[in-house]
Amino acid sequence: MPELPEVETITSNLKRGTAGAPSLIGQTILGAHILWQKTLAEPDPETFQAILQGQTIQNIGRRAKYITINLTESILVIHLRMSGDLRVEPTQSPLNKHDRLTLDFDSGWRLSFNDTRKFGRVWLVRDTQNLFSSLGPEPDDPALTPERFHEMLKTRSRAIKPLLLDQHFLAGLGNIYTDESLFRANLHPLRSSDTLTLQDAAKLLESIRATLALGIQNNGASIDWVYRGGDFQNHFQVYQQTGSPCPTCGQPIQKTTVAQRGTHFCPHCQPLKGA
Repeated sequence: MPELPEVETITSNLKRGTAGAPSLIGQTILGAHILWQKTLAEPDPETFQAILQGQTIQNIGRRAKYITINLTESILVIHLRMSGDLRVEPTQSPLNKHDRLTLDFDSGWRLSFNDTRKFGRVWLVRDTQNLFSSLGPEPDDPALTPERFHEMLKTRSRAIKPLLLDQHFLAGLGNIYTDESLFRANLHPLRSSDTLTLQDAAKLLESIRATLALGIQNNGASIDWVYRGGDFQNHFQVYQQTGSPCPTCGQPIQKTTVAQRGTHFCPHCQPLKGA
């Protein structure tokens, strides 16, 4: 599943344009085609098509792992889930096998939402308040101070890795960036959140921000067929490094399962405390 850096990269490419495709800012929608009806979460297809027609893209942003496309009167929200991808291509280009929804623009370009596993969803709403109301803060939110983060951790009594994966607690992290952040912070993935000191919390928050920044700098990670074009996989310290020497101490990186997720860590640099 694309995580925050991958979604941020996709968002930036849609906003700025790429060498092969223009920016979507200022594009006016001629029409929409729903090729897999369940992709559309809200509203119904007829209303969706009627509302979209003639609207112009004003801005494109990201909240957690959602892509937000601000239109003249509405907001188009896309969640890529496990296998979603977005392409900007000429309208006359042939559709791909797993395209689920397309938008045609008056400029002769098209936005295609491709999703092999059919888990991705699209919403068209007036505002995002209800849709995003349960999301936790963004990791780079200036209001998320070490003190506030420590209070958030103390009020839970959960293993730190599944807590960080919980989008209601903190928005945007997934398996890759959680493993890498915990390694930077020298925290075992099963460490109970309420045992972290203020110093631990500060180091973890700093590690999360540094890991995500490096991921964004490298356009995310390309580790399978779902997302291509990133380079962060060449900077992994523990993720998918099972058996390789730890870059800090040289001990073999281990893999275990935490909350049904494959989890990579160094048992020497990340000892389990306060379980």
